Amino acid sequence: MTTSTTSSAGPLAGVRVLDLSRVLAGPACTQILGDLGADIIKIERPGQGDDTRHWGPPFLAQAQNGERGESAYYLSANRNKRSVAINIAHPEGQALILDLLAQCDVLIENFKVGNLARYGLGYEQVRERFPRLVYCSITGFGQTGSYAPRTGYDFLAQGEGGLMSITGDPAGEPQKVGVAIADITAGLYATIGILAALREVETHGRGQHLDLALLDTQVSWLANIAQSYLVSGVVPQRLGNAHPQIVPYQVMPTADGHLILAVGNDGQFAACCGVLGLPELATDKRFATNEERVAHRDLLIGLLAERLGERNTAVWLPLFKEAGVPCGPVNDIGQVMADPQVLAREMRIEMPHPQGGEGGIALLGSPLKLSATPVSYRQSPPLLGEHTAVVLQELLGLPEEEVARLVGLGVVEVRGEK
Repeated sequence: MTTSTTSSAGPLAGVRVLDLSRVLAGPACTQILGDLGADIIKIERPGQGDDTRHWGPPFLAQAQNGERGESAYYLSANRNKRSVAINIAHPEGQALILDLLAQCDVLIENFKVGNLARYGLGYEQVRERFPRLVYCSITGFGQTGSYAPRTGYDFLAQGEGGLMSITGDPAGEPQKVGVAIADITAGLYATIGILAALREVETHGRGQHLDLALLDTQVSWLANIAQSYLVSGVVPQRLGNAHPQIVPYQVMPTADGHLILAVGNDGQFAACCGVLGLPELATDKRFATNEERVAHRDLLIGLLAERLGERNTAVWLPLFKEAGVPCGPVNDIGQVMADPQVLAREMRIEMPHPQGGEGGIALLGSPLKLSATPVSYRQSPPLLGEHTAVVLQELLGLPEEEVARLVGLGVVEVRGEK
């Protein structure tokens, strides 16, 4: 387990992002950028904030002032950001956003198509004033096409994008992935697009609009499954935990539970058969090649399952590993968070937080391991409006009395004041 670092140059040091996004896709993107050193200014609605602050339980323990603690959902995607609470429906709030944009390189938003234009903050409204600005819009269905006006959510993208048709038990109902994977992958693609657009600014001084849709990104990572349809014209079906093109490559039962076999080639299959005491299967013409194993999937899996059911998972796993057969357990989340490799790779970190008590809070770490410019964990997920005053003073030079006036008008919220 690693503890937070307080400062780091980071590869994106000097990049400032105005983050008007909320929920998961946009915040996941800006958390990555923040981990890499960018200054993330998270704009939130006074009194309400990011929707996910209220998505629970679980929540952190009650804060000392009696308020409910932050939600686990919000904490998962909002470190390394500064929260500034501004009412963009107020003309003075809109003016503040434009003033802040003058100090920023990137704007990211996930409003419904056209909604930001109501406040004078649409891309076409700001592009001439800020020609170097990278403006990223994340929506459910994109800025064009007949679906563009629709509200989009991860669940809808998983369904309409085909993922649910290939996930789950063949005899069961369509099944979504247990994490909001369409949101997460949209956030990853947004990060890639923003980095590419920043490179264009650096080389040619030209900003641009990145139009990113959950449906598009969901369709894009159907990968070999969609390509199989494009090649064959055969609509893929649900196979549960099995692989459509590799056998055996699935969850297998043991005497006391399950394990995963991921046999990727004929050599590994021969080694697997040796561990199981079934060497004859490796030379059986029905199973000797992967193509034949796919054709005789049900017969082979039945034979392997019968032998695997004779011993416990803890007996089989070391035997397979010693023989070089790719295998593994099916861990629950608690086991993952205690896994020695997960801890050694610093995928669980601790950061101080005003609602976290003496030990702070545990968060997921970044998977990015950069040797020269490592990620840094500088700021725990902020409280709503925690940095309003300091950002307005630091970036816009507003005196305390002007910030107080804006608080009084309901244009901004400062933590502890309304």
